[in-house]
Amino acid sequence: MEAFVSQVYFGDLLAGVDEAGRGPLAGEVVAAAVILDPQQPIAGLADSKKLSEKKREALYLEIKEKALSYAIASASVAEIDQLNILHASMLAMSRAVEQLSIKAEHALIDGNRVPANLSCSAEAVVKGDARHAAISAASILAKVTRDRDIVKAAETYPGYGFDKHKGYPTAVHLQAIRELGITPLHRRTFGPVKKIIEG
Repeated sequence: MEAFVSQVYFGDLLAGVDEAGRGPLAGEVVAAAVILDPQQPIAGLADSKKLSEKKREALYLEIKEKALSYAIASASVAEIDQLNILHASMLAMSRAVEQLSIKAEHALIDGNRVPANLSCSAEAVVKGDARHAAISAASILAKVTRDRDIVKAAETYPGYGFDKHKGYPTAVHLQAIRELGITPLHRRTFGPVKKIIEG
């Protein structure tokens, strides 16, 4: 794994933006925007998916402590089903940028699309969570937040294994849906869920 992450800034107010939760069958899609402080660099930032859960949790706390500004936002399951997951992800990322307490001068968006109607200039960066520190930080905040939310949902909806598969379409999850039915957390427009509803 490449440990180096770019520390290039657009002035001091560059926001990295990323989301977590496009692939699961259940739960909100969560996005974060982070403006890092050049005077307080954070070691170990990387694509959140390549970090251990313990490392993500530690960095999550450090990012919130050291960042100049950060915001975490989401799009609901209803919005995902209404808009589709791509547009819901764009909506969540746009909300995160607009909720920053310090307004960004420029935003780096992980992926190949930029949300519409942002209040600052922006560009898409493919695999940005491995290339830019601010995007890496955003990916960590988004993933830790979403994972915590879906694990907590396991208490409300026991038997589905949300604390283990985090809502992804594992064999155990699909079997649970077939046996127990869908919950308000499930995305009804996603193929495997839709198939079980119609089946």
